[in-house]
Amino acid sequence: MQFVRPLPSYLVTRYHGWKATAYADNSAWYRRLAVEGQRPRAMVISCCDSRVHVTSIFGADQGEFFIHRNIANLVPPYEPDGNQHGTSAAVEYAVTALHVSHLIVLGHSSCGGVQGCLDMCNGKAPALEEKTSFVGRWMDILRPGFDRVQAREVDEAGAARALEKEAVLVSLDNLMTFPFVKSAVESGALSLHGLWTDIAEGSLEQFDPARGVYAAV
Repeated sequence: MQFVRPLPSYLVTRYHGWKATAYADNSAWYRRLAVEGQRPRAMVISCCDSRVHVTSIFGADQGEFFIHRNIANLVPPYEPDGNQHGTSAAVEYAVTALHVSHLIVLGHSSCGGVQGCLDMCNGKAPALEEKTSFVGRWMDILRPGFDRVQAREVDEAGAARALEKEAVLVSLDNLMTFPFVKSAVESGALSLHGLWTDIAEGSLEQFDPARGVYAAV
């Protein structure tokens, strides 16, 4: 492991600052979490994008959210094919082991993954079409959403925003292909939620299934 290097000094400094302040002020709570384990009420599936700070948006403390992040906040369909599925494993653990009451898919504005899907599907990103592209093959999950956006008459900027919101809906549809998710939803033990946030404005919208549109929270 000779390629491994020490942590950058600025991160070491930040760690010591956290340990001396935030941790010191709440050490009893951290120790309680360690002993009693986690009991999050909700799972949040969000994008890896560094600008999307889930705990800050909801003012959450440690132990409140079970968070999974991936490119473009996507959930693949239920496919127990023997391959490695990080997102599917996280969903399974949240629903069957942690028994979360809410499962939230959070999309966002200016999503690079969604823009990549848009470019790929429009033939403008040949590198993403290669079989060796992990990002491209991951973004294949969003192709049904792209097809729906293509059916609308929107400009390029409008298409990107529409596809960002479709990414949330595609993930919600795919969640219901998981037998344990479907069972929990139908029994009332679990509720699914679709959200989209505008990074620049700090606004938050939720999908209203009755009207088939997103509305401000």
